[in-house]
Amino acid sequence: MNQTPSMNQKVFRAGFSVETVSIYLLCCGLSDAGTSISVKNLSQVWNSSQEALAKGLDELDEKKILFKTLPDREGNHIYQFTDSEEWAV
Repeated sequence: MNQTPSMNQKVFRAGFSVETVSIYLLCCGLSDAGTSISVKNLSQVWNSSQEALAKGLDELDEKKILFKTLPDREGNHIYQFTDSEEWAV
């Protein structure tokens, strides 16, 4: 199956902090590898604080780049990308 990569260049022109862009790129990597985008999976590759991760995810959610799905039984949210035309940047 030939899938288009998740990363959109628009994120570099959106004025995000380096940390938020880094989180976006990690999300893209997880998605492109077929791995769900979750705090648990991101935490395995994120090398800064959990607070910074949460703040970046909240900012990406606020700008409609990612959206949270309903939590699973353990309370973990899975994030999904929105179409770049829906971004609020």
